[in-house]
Amino acid sequence: MERLDKILSATGRWSRREARELVRQGRVSVDGHLAVTAEEKIDSAACILVDGEMLAHEKYIYVMLHKPAGVLSATEDSRQPTVLDLLPPDWRRRGIAPVGRLDKDTEGLLLLTDDGALSHRLTSPRYHVDKVYYARVSGTLTMADAEAFAAGMILTDGLKCLPAELKILSPGECLVTLQEGKFHQVKRMLAHRGKPVTYLKRLSMGDLRLDETLAPGAYRLLTPEELTLISHSTPSKL
Repeated sequence: MERLDKILSATGRWSRREARELVRQGRVSVDGHLAVTAEEKIDSAACILVDGEMLAHEKYIYVMLHKPAGVLSATEDSRQPTVLDLLPPDWRRRGIAPVGRLDKDTEGLLLLTDDGALSHRLTSPRYHVDKVYYARVSGTLTMADAEAFAAGMILTDGLKCLPAELKILSPGECLVTLQEGKFHQVKRMLAHRGKPVTYLKRLSMGDLRLDETLAPGAYRLLTPEELTLISHSTPSKL
């Protein structure tokens, strides 16, 4: 049970003050009855109409974005576009944020949500959620590179990298699977092996895979099946 004004404002479409004004003006009904007060406690399964339109009032939203290159994985920046600039204003007002980060010039799967607990579980190093990247590099990849990734490595700047998988697809292409996500890690590890990255794309996070029908910059809500998959990637259910 939650207050009606809180449910309305949680959609991102109205502030608490605006929600109270909607109720005062008689524009909100709950389960077929005109709402009397914005402080009324409402069941989460109630049918709420605003101006005759059914309100979608899920507790959290989960968005899959095919992040394009040239956009920051941030909630705001005064000089450069961010991933939130690609989303509807209603979602931004809910406090939606990226789960982890992709470099500015890296493309691929980016999950955004206002579910802070899930975001923490997916990004915390203690849970070791696999992240798979496709990379193109300069130079020729060898089994020695794959073995170095599997053994873990210490970079020249002292960064310690956990063991990771490098699967060679061609002399200049590979898949990299990490269980951590340190700053520019895929690029730094490959550069350490003398194979600088020329293109990088994240394909999956845990069991959630990028929908390849989404063009760069496109997004959609996760399906119920995908929500189940992402919950199985963490030690706690949604």
